[in-house]
Amino acid sequence: MSERIVVVGAGMAATRLAQDLPGVTVLGDEPHPPYNRILLSAVLEGTHSPDAVTMRMPGHVDLRLGTRVVEIHRAEQEVELADRRRVAYDRLVLATGSIPTLPPIRGLVRLDGRLHEKVHAFRSLADCERLSTAVPHARTAVVVGGGLLGLQVARALAVRGLATEVVEGGDHLLRSQVDAPAGAILARDLAKLGTTVYTGARAVRLTDAGLTLDNGYTLDTDLVVLTAGGRPSTALARRAGLDVRRGIVVDGQLRTSDERIHAIGDCAQFGDQVTGFVPPAWEQAGLLARHLAGEDVTYEGARTVARLRATGLDVAVLGDPERTDGDVVAISNPVVGSHRKLVVRDGVIVGATLVGELSRIGLITQHYDRGTVLGPREPGDLLMGERPATPVALPDDAEVCACAGVSAGRIRACHSLDDVRETTRATTGCGGCAPAVRQLLATRTLEGTPS
Repeated sequence: MSERIVVVGAGMAATRLAQDLPGVTVLGDEPHPPYNRILLSAVLEGTHSPDAVTMRMPGHVDLRLGTRVVEIHRAEQEVELADRRRVAYDRLVLATGSIPTLPPIRGLVRLDGRLHEKVHAFRSLADCERLSTAVPHARTAVVVGGGLLGLQVARALAVRGLATEVVEGGDHLLRSQVDAPAGAILARDLAKLGTTVYTGARAVRLTDAGLTLDNGYTLDTDLVVLTAGGRPSTALARRAGLDVRRGIVVDGQLRTSDERIHAIGDCAQFGDQVTGFVPPAWEQAGLLARHLAGEDVTYEGARTVARLRATGLDVAVLGDPERTDGDVVAISNPVVGSHRKLVVRDGVIVGATLVGELSRIGLITQHYDRGTVLGPREPGDLLMGERPATPVALPDDAEVCACAGVSAGRIRACHSLDDVRETTRATTGCGGCAPAVRQLLATRTLEGTPS
């Protein structure tokens, strides 16, 4: 008899896991089928419909939507649902993701406990739909948080015609991923798109007059969108007595302190690492699927590859370039809005930031992944090259999609974009690889590859 595998959560990590495991039961507390959260800003912008971001769940999966798990009964190996029913498991996988945290802004919450009618979170499809409904009745919006999500939302609101402002408490945008010169270029890019950025300022109070900052300035606004602050969802694991620090602590087989229970995605902590990005969540899900199928595999931690998906803004970050030791090679051109930086240690790229110019991202990612030892001139040559008149030919083993770990060769073996999505999952994560995938398919057609 096969093991009963129950997954709590129906997000992107859970969907990736279920696609590779037959007979899995997935319990999701949202009423919607699983969807790509990374593309919610595209839904808000209007370039994608809600149906377009739905993720495929195989027919062999027992998917139960609107099903909230409230307790784990470890001794009985059962989870308890909100309606008091129980579901038995042999293996339990926690894929509960992360939850938003409210910033310390007075007036966000009414006396009755509800959010102020101007305030919107942006974590779920329901949040996206509520905000999208409010946009036609608004003229102005303030986005609180200048991280990846904040910039995506700000750009989407600007495309929808709202006068949009971004408030970031740090000294520059994307302060967790890029340096100050790159942040300044992003601020200039947003200004060209009609969005004002306030850095080094924190929102402290919301009143009928607007959103007041700690410098005393008040922003008149119809909408306040909260994108700053989030933490791993660990309450269920904590109540069950599992080892929890920042996230749910897991080992090399992604097991928690209970060997029958695993955790993957944003809620999991391996060593000191809590990820929060799609590629490591999918990597964990794929590895756990193989482990549960009987393979001898070990998780050794994730590399970080972050991409910003927003109209008119191009950002890619490899590793942790702001906190990684090494020699820095950088080229910045604020006139054209580009900033490129490599962190090199012993000839190996250990971190990278590319803003506004991503034509070399494939080659740089390939060197980063392989740990290629570069010659003294090669880092500079990688950054100096502008977009070539003839596209650079990527070798078959070069990674194109960081989310799903898909190589150029696997893309070339596909017949169409739909074939790519169905067989490799490329373009279905953050979407940042879509231009490279289309280029590879177009080149394949031009070269007369049989279809």
